[in-house]
Amino acid sequence: MSPKIKPGTEQSESENVRPDLDAEYREMREACGLLEETDRTTFTVKGPEAAEFLQGQITNETETLEPGSGGYAALLDRKGHIQTDLRLLRIAEDEFWLDAGTGSAPRAIRHLTTYKIGREVEVTSSERSIVSLIGPGSPEVTGLTPGGEHDFADLSLAGASCLVAGTDLGQDVICDSGDRGEVVAELTRRGAVPVTPAAAEILRVESGRPRYGIEMSEATMPAEAGIVERAVDFNKGCYIGQEPVARLHYRGRPNRHLRGLRFSGPVGRGDTVSNSERELGSVGTAVVSPAFGRIGLAILRKEAEPGDIVTIETATGEVPAEVAGLPFEKGSHE
Repeated sequence: MSPKIKPGTEQSESENVRPDLDAEYREMREACGLLEETDRTTFTVKGPEAAEFLQGQITNETETLEPGSGGYAALLDRKGHIQTDLRLLRIAEDEFWLDAGTGSAPRAIRHLTTYKIGREVEVTSSERSIVSLIGPGSPEVTGLTPGGEHDFADLSLAGASCLVAGTDLGQDVICDSGDRGEVVAELTRRGAVPVTPAAAEILRVESGRPRYGIEMSEATMPAEAGIVERAVDFNKGCYIGQEPVARLHYRGRPNRHLRGLRFSGPVGRGDTVSNSERELGSVGTAVVSPAFGRIGLAILRKEAEPGDIVTIETATGEVPAEVAGLPFEKGSHE
């Protein structure tokens, strides 16, 4: 359920919320914001053995996915560390569209290209753009309700052939890059309001979803990032990195966990998080939410439990913070 924002109280809850971000936030929470994704790279895996090939490469199920559905997964190294996370959409029996963060997508493409040798599979970069619609008004803008997250349907916009895929916060419209301008103009005409990446980051943090290259890295395992439930299928066949991931799941406890943080003052990415005994990790993302105040995400040592008070070492001094469970809920800052 979307958090309630009391009119006229935003500045008292967090005096540093910029008015433009506050307006964009309201748009995404109450209607439909439009974000032109520039940090996602799309590519295609296609061929008679595409599903079987991907089944042995990534953490989630591919062979039983029906055309028109998709999923979220990770590509790991042999020690179970995340090389990238990605979304995959099964377009047809022999074709998958994937997208990953621009910084990590080349690694994924190189990996899949290397391992496809001898298989009837093609791995190719694609010229597709992603336009994210964020908010409860997304279906009204597109006229489509694809279903669950990652389910998708076809849509024609401004004469362009598009796919509309469900997301956790709305819908993504995927189109040829050459059609992006016309598609954005049509979505705006239908009522979507452009928003900035900074505003969209607030909702990501509130929902407790880590981003590769910020919270997650090549040193992170899926369990530490809190993505196991969404990204890992423990009933599927073997894939690269499966053994350490399964061993940690069934026999161990991660040394680190994705946590929320409620800050009592300004902090920044990379600031050290400590308790009275030791360093616990560092801040991944810090935002100022109109609904929740100063909050952030970090992957911290297991000693940091929800409710604990920790210290953030900033350039200007120490800032106390409370460790929070995810997703964020209304708390004592009000």
